Amino acid sequence: MAEINVTKRLSSLDRYLTLWIFLAMAFGVGLGYFLPGVEGFVNKFSVGTTNIPIAIGLILMMYPPLAKVRYEELGDVFRNWKVLGLSLVQNWVIGPVLMFALAIIFLRGYPEYMTGLILIGLARCIAMVIVWNELAKGDTEYAAGLVAFNSIFQVLFYSLYAYVFITVLPTWFGLAGAVVKITIGEIAKSVFIYLGIPFLAGFFTRLILVKIKGKEWYHKQFLPKISPMTLAALLFTIVVMFSLKGEKIITVPLDVVRIAVPLLIYFVVMFLVSFLMGKAVGADYEKTATLSFTAASNNFELAIAVAVAVFGISSGQAFAAVIGPLVEVPVMIGLVNVALAFQRRYFGRKALETME
Repeated sequence: MAEINVTKRLSSLDRYLTLWIFLAMAFGVGLGYFLPGVEGFVNKFSVGTTNIPIAIGLILMMYPPLAKVRYEELGDVFRNWKVLGLSLVQNWVIGPVLMFALAIIFLRGYPEYMTGLILIGLARCIAMVIVWNELAKGDTEYAAGLVAFNSIFQVLFYSLYAYVFITVLPTWFGLAGAVVKITIGEIAKSVFIYLGIPFLAGFFTRLILVKIKGKEWYHKQFLPKISPMTLAALLFTIVVMFSLKGEKIITVPLDVVRIAVPLLIYFVVMFLVSFLMGKAVGADYEKTATLSFTAASNNFELAIAVAVAVFGISSGQAFAAVIGPLVEVPVMIGLVNVALAFQRRYFGRKALETME
């Protein structure tokens, strides 16, 4: 009964989200293929490695979920060392190692694509996981806390991880390593743009409006009005991103498949393993879902920025990085449905009641 009530409350945008996403992907690819000038036009609006339309889309996409976070409860996230430690292992041990293994297994004959795939695996999610977690009815406070945790690790260790996984480890398997020069400052800039701006906007929106209008008005009046912005901005971002590589996606479909296969395996395996780990340590559904999506998602914005900065916008590494969201977006939408099915099956009525 709870499931029926939830379905009835969904807007047409929410109910047919998978369809809208596929249509947005197809539209973006079509724009890039039939209007080759689109890529050059969109890239005009760039500052360094930051594409302004994509940055705006991502910021608007993340603002509503971050405005919903009860920041006064974030301390609970960092007090639960079991969940925090589990997320650390999933994101910074299992994830990078699994993606590295898949990259050398499937793409050792395509070194540029292999490097691009490894870059994706090293870039832990700080952006769209907020959206997937929201759709799967995960714990928004834990999502914000874990994302902040990943952001700190990304700033401090991404350069080191890139050096180890791309320059050193490939040589252990008879492959040529690549020299990756990316500074902590450049990573910090990317993290601030894609996480810091919407995080600060969400935090101060809640702080100011709750103080002025009260919690009841904030949760019942304000949040419902800004919530549709997330999905609208998501669709806009998808169109822009896929228009940049639309021509290449269509002209080299086999290369897309080569990159997509290990990515598909990665997302599904990371999600299922993380979900099992969360349930095994006794986390409730909301925290288990948050752990799973945080571990399975990747920061493709950072991966694309690094690939473009280091290897060039026309490189195989950049192309592989762009294929990341092409695979991740529909797979994560599918995994949202898997998570909700797991909620009904393994967490019982109490979990369903949280959706009411």
